[in-house]
Amino acid sequence: MFSTNPDGSLARRRFIRGPGILVAALAILASACAPGASVAPSVSTTPSTAPTTPATSASAAAGPSASADAVFETGFDLPFKLSEEFTKQFPNVTWKISQDQFANLISTTPRLLAGDNPPDLIRLPTMVSLVKDNLLKNLDDYATAFGWDKWPAAQLAQNRVGTDGTRGAGSLYAAGLNYSLTGVFYNKKLATQIGMTEAPKTVAEFEDLLAKAKAAKLQPIMQWNAAASGAGLAFPLQQLMAAYGETAPINDWIFQKSGATIDTPTNLTAAQHLEQWVKAGYFPKDANATEYTDANARFGKGEGVFMFNGDWQNAVYDKDLSGNVGFFVFPSATDGGSVAAMSAPLTYGIAADAKNADCAAAFFNWVATNDAARQVDVTVGGSNPGGPTDLAIPPAAAGSITNDTLAAGGDVAKSNGAMDFIANATGTIFAQGWTPELQKMVGDKQTPEGLLKAVQAEYAKELAQ
Repeated sequence: MFSTNPDGSLARRRFIRGPGILVAALAILASACAPGASVAPSVSTTPSTAPTTPATSASAAAGPSASADAVFETGFDLPFKLSEEFTKQFPNVTWKISQDQFANLISTTPRLLAGDNPPDLIRLPTMVSLVKDNLLKNLDDYATAFGWDKWPAAQLAQNRVGTDGTRGAGSLYAAGLNYSLTGVFYNKKLATQIGMTEAPKTVAEFEDLLAKAKAAKLQPIMQWNAAASGAGLAFPLQQLMAAYGETAPINDWIFQKSGATIDTPTNLTAAQHLEQWVKAGYFPKDANATEYTDANARFGKGEGVFMFNGDWQNAVYDKDLSGNVGFFVFPSATDGGSVAAMSAPLTYGIAADAKNADCAAAFFNWVATNDAARQVDVTVGGSNPGGPTDLAIPPAAAGSITNDTLAAGGDVAKSNGAMDFIANATGTIFAQGWTPELQKMVGDKQTPEGLLKAVQAEYAKELAQ
């Protein structure tokens, strides 16, 4: 989610432009959600005309009430807190919320979007097939009206789908409620025991720390790899891929660009390093039986010097390892090389036939630009709120690891090193490709070469279906 200005000043700033119009954002947020109001913009699946002029009177906030239907992902407080704050600022808008596990949404989302009463706002587990089936609202006109096209292109790229069905370019079909960042968390006390005084500057320096941790009879890396949670070893593998190669080919593969392959020489180097870590005992012996929640609990109790994870876990780490947890972006293979990290939005879309589409779009804009919303994003979500570059990132609590992850996000942005997750390349590549093959590697039944070839074969099979 995005945070906002506590005084709501940005919500009242006149900055939304259409051809020949300049309107108040507050009026849009209020009126766009009121049934029967003149709202902006009117979006078709093939936008070609300018948005209609929205109502500019703030009195619309006292007009007819609206109840927006939303489907949120279970286990994440952020969208719930944001919707509560939105209603607090705009009492005419209430939310009818249902929730489900992410794994279930993979199969139920198409049915929900195609139903007689499709959701105005829904967590998206995938996009390309939903766009192909005309189930998602095209957001291009909203982007123009609200000025989203002035935001950094990388923020919107993952939610764009081209006419050829590939992600990364084309029309906008979703928005991010926040922008997560992955990297390496570490136990400060244990890191001190192995002589770590600063974040490693190269992969070699990091591997030296792993060897020292093993020699000190500490668990070098705490990581999950159970099938039910999805292979957690995909996190260090992708970081190694970016350390030894460019991020663009990785994103091309994730976005299904024609001819893209995961089976490259630099990715082979990365997989070879991961295999070395497995054979050296740097991961738990029971990694294949360790669920995500269990791995985090064990790390929180002091088992493991390092853990590859994302900033969505910040609040838990602050609680379990108060004052004793640090974070750094995984280093490059070369000293001074560009850093990279998986960084993806918490993606939500609007049903093509949503009754309150304008309201949902106004919510997207509010999340990114309102001070109170942006603060909720940082405080509750622990992630970068995104939005316009001229807005300051709200502060996290003193001593919170969120301060470190937010600062690290700036470093990744400067190097243009943001990647989507290799687990997101297709709807089932994580379950059918990465997870079983990485489990085989942990069980000494798969080689680095075999891993990449098997995943690429599964990827090609899924794209051909």
